[in-house]
Amino acid sequence: MPSPLKGMPQSHGQGFFQIDFQIRFMLSAHGLSCVRGERRLFAQLDLAVNAGEWLHVRGENGAGKTSLLRLLAGLSQPAEGEVRWRGQSIHGSDSAYRHNRLFFGHQGALKEDLTALENLSFAAAMDGSEMPEAKAMSALYRFGLKGREELPVRVLSAGQKRRVMLARLATRSTKLWILDEPFTALDVKAVDLLSNLVGEHLAEGGMAVITSHQAVPLPGGRVVQL
Repeated sequence: MPSPLKGMPQSHGQGFFQIDFQIRFMLSAHGLSCVRGERRLFAQLDLAVNAGEWLHVRGENGAGKTSLLRLLAGLSQPAEGEVRWRGQSIHGSDSAYRHNRLFFGHQGALKEDLTALENLSFAAAMDGSEMPEAKAMSALYRFGLKGREELPVRVLSAGQKRRVMLARLATRSTKLWILDEPFTALDVKAVDLLSNLVGEHLAEGGMAVITSHQAVPLPGGRVVQL
């Protein structure tokens, strides 16, 4: 069970612990504020994560969990504050940061007319790399898609589409995984497979920031409560 993260605002932004930012963190956020329309979702939020660590972002619907992850991924700008990678603003070294992080959105980004196998190859090409077919097939098989690798994604079930997306994680070598509700539409077996995959990533010095409405079956971790 993750423990409350020092430096996190509690009870919708009230009450702060302190993060020692003299420590050099791989990923850190400083005084983040997020506004949507006329509503402030959160304010003055600090967080930090290093190699081998993971954060569990929790909060009610509309609290700003996905918005926070998009800020951390560099996909949107905060109203106030800054996100840093290795001590530098992610917007000052955007290219280097993009190659070190993977954003797994709640809605996903699959090409419906491509097969599961082609989707993995296409994603690799978008990253500027090549995907050996054996590696792609191994990832798809790991997530229970044997026999469906040549089917167009549009004919797969919602759960199978999620498995294709998760197979992409197994083929990426980025340090930071930012995962928005990755356990959605997964059965018990797939939840275990994903948990093991994230655990392997952390054991190899990776990092993860995860939103989930359910308990995350991973040891350690710290809670970011919005």
